[in-house]
Amino acid sequence: MVKKMTKKVVVSQVQRTNEDIRGLLLQYFYDRNDKATSVRGKRKGSSVRIGDMKKELKATQGLTQQEILRNLTYLISQGWVEEDSVQKAYRTPKGTIQPSETKYYKITAAGIDKIEGEGEYTMKNEPAVKIEAIGQNLITVGDGNRINVSFGDLGNALSELKNEIASSSATENEKTDCIADVNTIQSQLAKPNPNKGVIETLWNVLKGTAVVSGCTTLAEKISLYIKNMQ
Repeated sequence: MVKKMTKKVVVSQVQRTNEDIRGLLLQYFYDRNDKATSVRGKRKGSSVRIGDMKKELKATQGLTQQEILRNLTYLISQGWVEEDSVQKAYRTPKGTIQPSETKYYKITAAGIDKIEGEGEYTMKNEPAVKIEAIGQNLITVGDGNRINVSFGDLGNALSELKNEIASSSATENEKTDCIADVNTIQSQLAKPNPNKGVIETLWNVLKGTAVVSGCTTLAEKISLYIKNMQ
């Protein structure tokens, strides 16, 4: 009896710089978006969960969790990749309703332009803060998030905090979680009537990391802005 031989595919362990890894990650998101048949999904979605992304990049590129996380954090803070959160709720066996959040990641228009080059529809560089006339007064803060003009100071302080955390000595997991929470707060600030309870809950978790990261003064400023929200 002749045994059938199977070929085992081994990804070579190449020493790559962070710049190399960022290029691989951005190309990965670009390819997903280019071939997507749905907005979210494990295989065909333009947005992908962090766990699925780690598995694919480990299998195809041999990237470690640490390499992926630290460079994903960088790409998010630079605006090449963005987080897409899906909020749900579930009922526990005791009958209480608990919130549930699934985070997805996808390439931004800026990330696509980074690969393809600027085109006819590329937004030209403008000041970091600008007024948007799209039904209500919105401003775009330094990290590209749009928020209600009434919360401009808070939005810009959060954008600054995001950059400080990204360059801090916190672990890559902590950085990713904190930046995701900042993005969630800023998504609330885009609303004419943001949920202050959600913002306060997230900030109570975030401010400890902000202080540890050496942003005590900035954290105090953000706390004051949130306290004075109307």
